[in-house]
Amino acid sequence: MTSTVLAYIPSPPQGVWHLGPIPIRAYALCIIAGIIIAVYWGDKRFVARGGLPGTVMDVAVFAVPFGLVGGRLYHVATDWQTYFGPGGDPLRAFMIWEGGLGIWGAIALGGVGAWIGCRRRGVPLPVFADAVAPGIVVAQAVGRLGNYFNQELYGAPTTLPWGLEIYRRVDPATGIPDPLNGVALDHTPIAVVQPTFLYELIWNLLVAVLVVWADRRFRLGHGRAFAVYVAGYTAGRFVIEQMRTDYATRVFGDIRINVVVSAVVCIGALVYLVVVRKPREVLEGAAAADAPAEDEPDEGKSEPAVVLTKSDKSGDDSTEPDEG
Repeated sequence: MTSTVLAYIPSPPQGVWHLGPIPIRAYALCIIAGIIIAVYWGDKRFVARGGLPGTVMDVAVFAVPFGLVGGRLYHVATDWQTYFGPGGDPLRAFMIWEGGLGIWGAIALGGVGAWIGCRRRGVPLPVFADAVAPGIVVAQAVGRLGNYFNQELYGAPTTLPWGLEIYRRVDPATGIPDPLNGVALDHTPIAVVQPTFLYELIWNLLVAVLVVWADRRFRLGHGRAFAVYVAGYTAGRFVIEQMRTDYATRVFGDIRINVVVSAVVCIGALVYLVVVRKPREVLEGAAAADAPAEDEPDEGKSEPAVVLTKSDKSGDDSTEPDEG
């Protein structure tokens, strides 16, 4: 007689390590890794469109801080009772290392930062957005690993083979429960749940593939590759969000607010894809911008990094660089 053993997914015993007095948090490392991937890949794609190397990094100097602030503001605004309600601690609203970044706020305020950076570099914002779109959604996937280490954002109990084991974490010195900073001394699960963080991680990677494929196949421009990312991500988030069981602000009776936002944003992205039919932009003159000239302007003056042209200016597209 044989028995079937379910191969549940174990959670990490801890999400924080200490280097002397300095806490090393897996959540923060995942966010940083995601940003590095998004900037590196975005730069490759931007250069493939004719832009100057390093432009994405320059814009990210503005976009990333704005995005982090926006993501935190959205989280606090939609979960305000945790911080400002009865028994809440307003100071925890500033403790970003505990987790809690809303993607909608990150994209909205990060877009403002990107606009500022693009204005300073003379780059059209839609071109920049199309270049970084797949990198952003991969960064989101990497960020979901941070939720795995924090044992958060999971779904209802399950008996599926890929269920996620949740452990009781405690402060090793006192034995007091500490889900975020503690350590699991006993690896007997207190629950086996749906790994919704993993579902979203996989979905985000598939969306990245979709964006790259659609961008190459249909030569998307004017923010349409970014719209594919937004539509694809929100479609998956709409479904996965309804599987989660963590606390969330609810609207229209008993609907999680992120479900409503996902539906509205997805529809908006699809409408944009249908309405905008302009050909892809090509950023030309990058090499010329670096070349010395006798009448080169003073160093104190800023110049646009690129010259914007249309890819269908002539019937021959053979000179357009391949996507990275």
